[in-house]
Amino acid sequence: MLNFAGTAPLVATSATDSHQLIAADLRSLIARIDINLRLIDAVMAEEDAAGHVSAAAGSNEIFVLDDVTPRYAAAGAALIACRAGLDHALQQLSESGKRA
Repeated sequence: MLNFAGTAPLVATSATDSHQLIAADLRSLIARIDINLRLIDAVMAEEDAAGHVSAAAGSNEIFVLDDVTPRYAAAGAALIACRAGLDHALQQLSESGKRA
């Protein structure tokens, strides 16, 4: 986890520039969350397909992915909640910029 406590403050900029920098950073975070959600979906689909393939091949072995899938689902849910918070923050920033 990154720790910005010791970083130097940003160079003073106008309120408009600050809003634009913050909005750009929020959009970047949202994009990274979307990428991770797609990765989680792909891994879950891959593991689901692997389970179906082994069962379809006539094998007596059945792989239960219940111990793995909930972790992906929980991670995905956390990312979705985080994205919602970032969307809200971006909306609030946008609205405050209109009043300024």
